[in-house]
Amino acid sequence: MSKLLQLKIVTPEKLILEEEVESVTIPTKEGEITILPDHVPLIAPLASGDIVSFVNGEHVPVAVVGGFVEVKTGDKGTTEVAILADFAEHVGDITEEAIDKAKTKSEELRKLAENKEVVDFEHFESELERSLTRVKIADKWKNKKYRR
Repeated sequence: MSKLLQLKIVTPEKLILEEEVESVTIPTKEGEITILPDHVPLIAPLASGDIVSFVNGEHVPVAVVGGFVEVKTGDKGTTEVAILADFAEHVGDITEEAIDKAKTKSEELRKLAENKEVVDFEHFESELERSLTRVKIADKWKNKKYRR
């Protein structure tokens, strides 16, 4: 049996994914990285994009915005990958209705962000990034095969 990674993806609201995977590709601020078993320890900030784990010949994509990834060797010698994300959602959970809402919300937020009197620019910026990432990742995986 080949070695596996222990992958855990968590947001402040809930646990998104916890399972053993063969590999995981992660968008970081320094570029995309792929983690395999026996990877060196690492802590890196996440960029917006998609986390794609590979399990039993299937891709498992998760849209992500902000946060950190930590790679370490666990107590039993296994490679553990912990992703603490500001926002994460399995691509299979992003419905057409959610995409339409995200597009509408991003347009509204863009218009609000143009208003120089708006005080809470950081909030608008993070909400806009979340909406745009949802749309981009859902479009990317729309016609690809993945585990739902």
